[in-house]
Amino acid sequence: MLNELEELKTRAVSELDGIDNLSDLEKWRVRYLGRKGSLTTVLRGLGKLSVQERRTVGAVANELKATLEARLQQKQEALKSQDLAEVIEQTRIDVTLPGYPVSIGRLHPTTRTLREICAVFASMGFQVLEGPEVEWDYYNFEALNIPQDHPARDMWATFWVDTEGAGRSRLLRTHTSPMQIRLV
Repeated sequence: MLNELEELKTRAVSELDGIDNLSDLEKWRVRYLGRKGSLTTVLRGLGKLSVQERRTVGAVANELKATLEARLQQKQEALKSQDLAEVIEQTRIDVTLPGYPVSIGRLHPTTRTLREICAVFASMGFQVLEGPEVEWDYYNFEALNIPQDHPARDMWATFWVDTEGAGRSRLLRTHTSPMQIRLV
């Protein structure tokens, strides 16, 4: 029985050293340490031995089982770390490569239409000017000779931004004429 255990140990260790993936390692575990494995079969045969032989063979068998389980654990850890290293190598990102190109967008249809209209007017000799949306009272009314009591200056026709604190007040531009005054 001791010779059988020694042969089992030699065979199991040599097979374990040749395993290089986790699925084969699981098959090895079932073959030697599983319910119907070789070592389990030997341990079941201990009941046929005398008490003195049972102690000696049982101690050797338990030591062999502990040794095989420890080597199995070491092999599992080694194979898992090897698999992890392979995965890391395959999914590695090269930070020295240039980034992905930025996709070029398009203008909004309203913006394109507005630019087309401005181009048409520019081709007819008009100028396109951009001016402030918040205008001084002077440029919006006074310079255009719109009197103080004109209905365009009423609170419901004009959105005033601030009150008349410094003598000049601001409002949201009510028409395009203030830009003509600024240009002249």
